[in-house]
Amino acid sequence: MGPLNGMKIIEVSGIGPGPFCGMLLADMGADVVCVDRGSKPVLDPATDCTRRGKRSIVLDLKAPADRETFLRLVEKADALLEGFRPGAMEKLGLGPVECLSRNRRLVYGRMTGWGQIGPLAQAAGHDINYISLTGVLHAIGREGEKPVLPLNLVGDFGGGAMLLALGVVSALLETRKSGEGQVVDAAMTDGSALLMALFYSLNAQGQWTTERGCNLLDGGAPFYDVYETGDGKYVSIGAIEPQFYAQLMDKLGLDGEEGPSRDDPRNWPELAARLEQLFKTRSRDEWCELLQGSDACFAPVLDFREAPKHPHNRARSTYIEVNGLTQPAPAPRFSRTPSAVKFPPREPGSDMQTLLDDWGVAREGAQL
Repeated sequence: MGPLNGMKIIEVSGIGPGPFCGMLLADMGADVVCVDRGSKPVLDPATDCTRRGKRSIVLDLKAPADRETFLRLVEKADALLEGFRPGAMEKLGLGPVECLSRNRRLVYGRMTGWGQIGPLAQAAGHDINYISLTGVLHAIGREGEKPVLPLNLVGDFGGGAMLLALGVVSALLETRKSGEGQVVDAAMTDGSALLMALFYSLNAQGQWTTERGCNLLDGGAPFYDVYETGDGKYVSIGAIEPQFYAQLMDKLGLDGEEGPSRDDPRNWPELAARLEQLFKTRSRDEWCELLQGSDACFAPVLDFREAPKHPHNRARSTYIEVNGLTQPAPAPRFSRTPSAVKFPPREPGSDMQTLLDDWGVAREGAQL
């Protein structure tokens, strides 16, 4: 079922955040068709979980007949997703003007790194560049060291794909009232900047500096950090609130010690050194036995092979297996219209005729 059941969405094939956005909408029940090109995909479709729940057709968008077939699909669609450089779809004759002229209710979702306009709009780039320009990358890392890359989660997926999904769904809701479609311009620079809203607030209140690794949530505070254990693994501590910090100290056997106040950042290096020494006295599993499930705000640092096996993740079915591939389950959860993976990833072009039939679209040169 899913909350988006009945929605028809066209995804023009791409890599990374575009397919991830389409996956989110497919998980929520939308009928997402991936318009693939004839060339071999970057990732093996059989094990590319961002293709799950989507049907696939192959069209050559430079060929007039296939371009017309695409526009016929547009006439039936609720939304379209594309992630090319600005102007690329226009050069194909498939930009917003052409598509909205065929379907005035269409939500045309566009995702780029730099956005549709601006001095850098036509420049090449990747996640690392987008989060550099917006202050995100500068803020992540240890004091006195170079910035640390947060994978490509912030620009591509958080600031890009998720905000595009939010924008498309919001526009679809508005279309129900107005009867008119519109363009959603989701730039990863805009999205990653938006994710920094809290830190602009903290900075304005004198609670955050631009010095990396010296603040409350960036590893500067010893009670919000990662520590190596005696077996060379790691655990995380997030005991920010005084009551949680008190429980941590109690569990660690430090509550009776006369130590420096944690409220003075000048004492943080001394406190961190004490905790670093202490956490190396036991293995990660031993610390889990002592701290896990308490209000000490503790969790083991698991790799992506360990995470699906953790009892909490297993109890919630946070990870699922589809066609033998372990992968994250759909999220968030809905009480009445649950999301689901409808079927495993499809090979490019495998749904050509059934999709056209289901959508009531004749391929150019053919009859229904």
